[in-house]
Amino acid sequence: MILSDKRILEEMEKGTIKVTPYQRECLGSNSYDVHLGKTLATYDHLELDAKKHNTISHFEIPDEGFLLLPNMFYLGVTAEYTETHAHVPFLEGKSSTGRLGIDIHATAGKGDVGFCGNWTLEISVKQPVRVYKGMPIGQLIYFPVDGEIEVKYNEKKNAKYSKQPNMPVESMMWKNEF
Repeated sequence: MILSDKRILEEMEKGTIKVTPYQRECLGSNSYDVHLGKTLATYDHLELDAKKHNTISHFEIPDEGFLLLPNMFYLGVTAEYTETHAHVPFLEGKSSTGRLGIDIHATAGKGDVGFCGNWTLEISVKQPVRVYKGMPIGQLIYFPVDGEIEVKYNEKKNAKYSKQPNMPVESMMWKNEF
């Protein structure tokens, strides 16, 4: 079951869902539209190692936009800071984004109850496409949770992506023991 617009508004009033900045026109019938932040990043090396800290370089999207290229992997960020304290948030691409051949997440479209931060986007494209800061990039949908949460994400000691800033964050896989 997905929350409707009225239920999202009710949860925002209760403080269990927070979106900043919030714009009423971005609330759909069962989702909230999020926008591309002003910063993108790319990994510093072409070969990545899951056991090592792979560093990234950040850059701002200029006013004339930035041309994303196929066979490249970009990290982006939502312009919106979000908090979700009682629901499971899912970030999906908008149909208009998909029709431009833009994928906004490789695998990580699901958040956790207790996620607080800007969403890092895992961006790839099918053909060259110019993107702009502030353009609609995705939509958040919210699912209720069946049962009580023992430990919310923002309360976990090993939560690697809690309090994400308004800049893309690289993979923290290297912090896992394997």
